[in-house]
Amino acid sequence: MGDYRGVSELQETPPAAPASPAGTTGTEAPGQPPVKPVLTAGAAKRANASVIGMIIALVLSIATFLPIVLMNPSPKSDGYRPDINVSAVARNAADVAGFTPAAPETGETFRANYARWESGTGSGVPTWEVGYLTPKEAFIGMVQTRQANPTWLLQQVKSAPVTGSRSAGGRDWELRDTGKGEKSMVLVDAGGTTVILTGSAQLDEFTTLATAVVKALDTKAGASPGSTAVATVSPSAATSP
Repeated sequence: MGDYRGVSELQETPPAAPASPAGTTGTEAPGQPPVKPVLTAGAAKRANASVIGMIIALVLSIATFLPIVLMNPSPKSDGYRPDINVSAVARNAADVAGFTPAAPETGETFRANYARWESGTGSGVPTWEVGYLTPKEAFIGMVQTRQANPTWLLQQVKSAPVTGSRSAGGRDWELRDTGKGEKSMVLVDAGGTTVILTGSAQLDEFTTLATAVVKALDTKAGASPGSTAVATVSPSAATSP
């Protein structure tokens, strides 16, 4: 057998390490954050100047509009309150209503916010309607008609059942309550018409307005044509000579 000891054995050599990128050294620790740029003094001055300019512009804008706001203060009233002359509107509606619309005298306690005649195109029942704001800032709507029917009445009272009666102005009003804050007082025989009061007010305010309604109806009935007495003068007897 031959002697192979003289043959040089091949030895594996490790691969050469990759060259480091230019400008870096092999001494940097792995995971070290990159170096952040630092603003120069000139750049910082320009940034501060921009912020100061924005603040100055904001102050000038406020100074421009502030006098306008101060010269127009908000109103001290509770808002717009229409001046509705219920009596005048009622007189105009009387020509087409076929009855004398009620115009309750409520003074300054109940403020009317609308008064109108509805021809009843949708419901088939023409009505005289007045809305009132009560002293306690609630609402009561008055509806009067001479062509009431059961279906229309239920619609007006929101299908509320009869819960009793309440006296107002010397008349007994039918009391209805939905149980959800809405109440109604109904006067069926009101000089040949039906009057309904509906709203969210308290019963004492309903009674006050109902009393004024009855008074207005009685006043109109007393002033109807033919009720005024006419004085007659009889001829004096001739004196004898």
